Amino acid sequence: MVGSMKKNTYVGFGFGAIQSGLLLYEAFQSGKFSRLVVAEVVPEVVAAVREAKGYLLNIATADGIEQHIISGIEIYNPTIEQDAAILVEALAEAQEIGTALPSVEFFTRGAPSVADLLKQAFTEKLNNPEQPAAVVYTAENNNHAAEVLKDAVGLDLAGRVQFLNTVVGKMSGVVIDEKQIDEDGLSRVTPRASRAFLVEEFNRILIDKIMLPGFLRGIEVFEEKADLLPFEEAKLYGHNAAHALIGYLAFEEGCRYMSDVTAFPEILKKARAAFINESGAALIKKYAGLDPLFTEEEFQAYAEDLLERMMNPWLRDQVERIIRDPGRKLEWNDRLIGTMRLVLSQGIRPDNFAEGAKAALRYLSVQSDMTDYAQALVESWEAEPTCSRNELAAIFGMVSESL
Repeated sequence: MVGSMKKNTYVGFGFGAIQSGLLLYEAFQSGKFSRLVVAEVVPEVVAAVREAKGYLLNIATADGIEQHIISGIEIYNPTIEQDAAILVEALAEAQEIGTALPSVEFFTRGAPSVADLLKQAFTEKLNNPEQPAAVVYTAENNNHAAEVLKDAVGLDLAGRVQFLNTVVGKMSGVVIDEKQIDEDGLSRVTPRASRAFLVEEFNRILIDKIMLPGFLRGIEVFEEKADLLPFEEAKLYGHNAAHALIGYLAFEEGCRYMSDVTAFPEILKKARAAFINESGAALIKKYAGLDPLFTEEEFQAYAEDLLERMMNPWLRDQVERIIRDPGRKLEWNDRLIGTMRLVLSQGIRPDNFAEGAKAALRYLSVQSDMTDYAQALVESWEAEPTCSRNELAAIFGMVSESL
C-alpha cells in the first residue's frame, strides 16, 4: 500500500512563509518523513539554511509568540546543475510535494523550471513501478493552480501522481523590519539572517480529495473535500474580501497593524456585517446543503473566528501588506468587485463591501501613476467575458462616487 509505515520523502518548492510555516513545517511535525527537501533559488538563503542545518519559525498564538526549530532540512538551488540533479532524484522518490511560489507564473520560469524538474522526476516514476505514487499540493492562492501545473508538466500521470488545489486560510508573512524583529523578540530564519518568518498557528487547510488508490498522507492535518470550489469561494469572497475591506478602511484611519483596528469599532462592525450578512448570506444561498459550513450558524462561527484571528496583536499583520496591489483586488473576479458581484447575484445588496471598494479606489487614485486610473479600471471590467451591461451598471452605481 502506498504511504505505508515506512518513512517518506517530502519536497517543497519555494522557501517563503507558507512553505516554511505550513507545508514543510507540517511535514516535519508529522514525524512521517525521513527526508525533508526544499528548492530555493536565492543563493544566500540556501547557504544560510545549509549552514544552520534547518531554520527557525515564529508562530503567533492567542497568547504570544512561540519559537520552533525545524531541523534536518536539505536545501538545493535548482539553477545549479548538481543541485538540480539531486532535486530530480528526491522528487522521483517523494510521496508528497508542495509548491508555495509567488504565483502560478513561476511554474514555468527559470531553467530548469519547476515544471521541468517535475517532468523529469515523474517520467522516472512512470518508468519505474518501484517509485511511489505522489500528490502535489499547490499553494499559490489560485483556484486552478493544480490544473495549471499539471498542464505545464504535460504528462499522463493517471494513477501515479495527483495535483491538488488547496485552500490556505493561514495568515503569514516575512518580517524584514529589524526594529520589529528586535522589539517582538522574533527568531531570525537562521542566526545570521536579516529576516524572520511569522505565521499564525491555524493549520486547518483544505485540499482536493485524493483519488490515488490506497494513498495515505504523511501530512495528516489537511482536510480533503470532494468539491473544493465552494470553499475556495468562501476564502476569496469571505476571508480575503473582509480582510481587504478592513485593510483599506484601516489605512484611512492611520492604522499600521491590523490589530490597531480594535480601536475603531465602526470598521469591525462594517466588516462583520459584510462578512456574515453579505458574502456569507450569498454563499449560504448558493451552496445550501453542500456542507455544514454553508449554514447560518456555522458560517457565522467561521466569520467570527477569522475576524478574531485577523486582530491577533502577536501576528503584527501590517495594513500595508493587506492593501498592496489595489488594482488586482479591484479586478472583476477578485475579492472586492468579485464579492460584490456574488452578493448581487443572490439578490442581496453589498453595501458594506461597496464601502471597502470605494476605499480601495481612493487608495488606488493616490498610488496609481495613470492619468485616468478609473477609466482604465472600468475598461478592464468591460473586457471580462462574464461582464454584462446590467451587472457593470450595478457595480458602477455603487462605487461611482469614488470614480
